[in-house]
Amino acid sequence: MSRPFTVELDLTALRHNVKRVHEIAPQSKILAMVKANAYGHGLLPIAKALTDVEGFGVSCSEEALYLRQAGLKQQIVLMEGLFSKDEIHLLTDYELATVIHNQNQLSLLTEHPLSKPINVWLKINTGMNRLGFSPEDFTAVLQKIYRCPWLKIACVMTHFSSADKTRDTTTECQIKLFKQTIKAGQFPISLANSAAILAFPNTHADWVRPGLILYGVSPFSDSSGAQYALKPVMTLKSKIISTHQLESGDKVGYGGTWLAPKPLRVGIVAIGYGDGYPHQAQNGTPVLVNGKLSELVGQVSMDMLAVDLSNQLEAKRGDPVVLWGTGLSVEQIAESTSSFRYELLCGINRGQLLRTRIEEIEEINDAK
Repeated sequence: MSRPFTVELDLTALRHNVKRVHEIAPQSKILAMVKANAYGHGLLPIAKALTDVEGFGVSCSEEALYLRQAGLKQQIVLMEGLFSKDEIHLLTDYELATVIHNQNQLSLLTEHPLSKPINVWLKINTGMNRLGFSPEDFTAVLQKIYRCPWLKIACVMTHFSSADKTRDTTTECQIKLFKQTIKAGQFPISLANSAAILAFPNTHADWVRPGLILYGVSPFSDSSGAQYALKPVMTLKSKIISTHQLESGDKVGYGGTWLAPKPLRVGIVAIGYGDGYPHQAQNGTPVLVNGKLSELVGQVSMDMLAVDLSNQLEAKRGDPVVLWGTGLSVEQIAESTSSFRYELLCGINRGQLLRTRIEEIEEINDAK
């Protein structure tokens, strides 16, 4: 491999996080959110490692077919539902479930009888105002589905807009409206996303839908995954490719936004905004060099950035650098760079190599 930028996946940590979800919501099935390329981690390696979940949530049929064609047997749910009539046959051909959240999707599925039953997840809009039928329409929609023997209601669901804001009353209002809407309906229900799994145990119900916490990251702005005994799955790594000795007042990077306060060395690291590292990262953003805390200096370039080696007198070309992950949480980087945690993970350039930790490789080999 030429360029040293890599994304390392700790699949043992992933399975640990699934176990934590089971511990927190022991009576609930897990629909693992693997949409958006498994939050930037890589759809297939993540899904294959999630052997202890009952289903996967994906954003489109392309992701669903990718999983089915790779041999995954769990329930797969199209979280945004069908986009066109052309996709209907995929539901039966590949045994896919789909969310129904609008009248067009409802018409597509009720007006075109299918060769065998499919599972549908009926979504109610309780205040997110993004997807879902209004509570007033719920009964009529339900009756229309019941008249179609090829449609089986696998779950009725809603989505919280503010579960990560635990002092906000919005979530409790949404819970109340959801319960009022479904009344005493005899069907499985699903309410809880990552934040609700951790903060609102009364929402666990039949299915929980963990996303960020599967990958070891807290959905709350004032905490880290470690505080919930979660472990980071992704470690973003690179290496020093050059070092420079600077004199006091020397500038580094585009625009010369950082001046050396004293004679010191800097290391140039092979990673930048073209790889998904945030361009807005400021001087002082933490990085790990040889496992020791260091700091970013100067503007982030497309495929390089500079770090202060003042406390790394022996640092040299080829030494390892961790941008986030094991030893340096993505939550810290998000806070330092005023970035969105989800966006940092999802923004990684997927053209780069995904490396699985050596202990995971050994575990796979031992199982053969």
